[in-house]
Amino acid sequence: MNRPLSDFEVISFDCYGTLIDWETGIWDALQPLFMVNGFGRATRRQALQAYARLESRVERAHPDLAYPEILRRVHAGLAEELGLSSTPSMDADFASSVGDWPAFADTAEALRQLGRRFRLVILSNVDRASFARSSRKLGVRFDAVYTAQDIGSYKPDLANFRYLKERVERDLGVRAEKILHAAQSLYHDHAPARASGLANAWIDRQRLSEGGDWGATSAIERRPEVDYRFFSLAELATAATAEG
Repeated sequence: MNRPLSDFEVISFDCYGTLIDWETGIWDALQPLFMVNGFGRATRRQALQAYARLESRVERAHPDLAYPEILRRVHAGLAEELGLSSTPSMDADFASSVGDWPAFADTAEALRQLGRRFRLVILSNVDRASFARSSRKLGVRFDAVYTAQDIGSYKPDLANFRYLKERVERDLGVRAEKILHAAQSLYHDHAPARASGLANAWIDRQRLSEGGDWGATSAIERRPEVDYRFFSLAELATAATAEG
C-alpha cells in the first residue's frame, strides 16, 4: 500500500497473539494438566494446534458464552482429545488464566509510541474482566475497548468488525477509512478485516509469511491480502515514527 501510516487516525488492535503472548500463556496454563498425567504426552506444537481447533469450534457453536466458559470447555476437550485426565477444578483454573498470560516484550513501549500519534482501540475475543487483568501489562490507556462480550460474537464473525467501525465513528468521531487494524491472526482478524473493507497491518510475530507455524491460530487455505507487514509491534511503531 502506498498510503502512509500517518494518514490513519485510529489503530485498532487484536490483543491476544498481537499484544499478549497467548501461546506462552496457554502453554504455561496447560502444565498442570501435563504434570498430573505425566510429561511428554503432547508437544507444545500439538497442544497449540489442538487448542486452535477446539477454540474456534466452541466459539462458532456458542457465540453467546463468555470467554472463560469457552476456555473451560476447550481445556476439557483438549484433555479428552489428547487422552489426558482433567478435573472440573483444572478446567476452571485454565479458564481463569488469561490475566496471567504475559505481554510481548515490545508491546508496552510500542503502544506508548503509537499512542502519541494515533488513538488506540482494542477489538478482542475475550470478556471485559479478562481484558481488564491483561490491560495492566500493556502500559497505555486505550481510547476504546470492544470485546466479544460486548458484541455477542467472536472473531472472525464479520459482526465484530461492523461493530468496530460503527462504534469508532460514534464514540471517537473517526470514519472507517481512517482505521488501521493491526493483528497477528490471519484467521481471526485479517480475513474478516479485509472483507469488511478495513486497512490492515499484519504483525507477523510467528513469521508465517516466511514458513513459520500457525501455532494456536486456525489455519486458513487462502491467505488474505495485507496492506502492511511487520514482524513485531516495535517495527510498526518505528515505521510510524519514521514518517515524522
